[in-house]
Amino acid sequence: MIHFYSENIEIPDFDQEEISSWIRRIASLHGKRAGKINYIFCDDAKILAVNNQYLQHDYYTDIITFDYSSGMYISGDIFISADTVKSNAEKLGIDFYSELYRVIIHGILHLCGYDDKTPDKEKEMRERENEALERLVTGNKS
Repeated sequence: MIHFYSENIEIPDFDQEEISSWIRRIASLHGKRAGKINYIFCDDAKILAVNNQYLQHDYYTDIITFDYSSGMYISGDIFISADTVKSNAEKLGIDFYSELYRVIIHGILHLCGYDDKTPDKEKEMRERENEALERLVTGNKS
């Protein structure tokens, strides 16, 4: 069950069924099954409040993932700041949705057990993100 919600903004305009199917395929490639996953799209004010309240971090970020996974089932609440995704896309010179999809799958990879706390792990995370994005763009379902 993958759900998309919003707080203080409208949900970005994408095919929720297509993205949900893609998320399930990527989880499966990493030996996991999608359980209850909630995406909450929000503005910078909301993500800063979540970052302060739950992580004691006083800065903006593009994504915060709360992991409730158990065994082979991944579950969690994934907060995504559309404001930060937009500004990051502009800095990178890429389309908003290209960056949004990268951030969406970044949260799933965290739920699958990947982290980005060291340079080597961050490199691996980027490689996994790129592999997942290729599967979305090409429609490759393997």
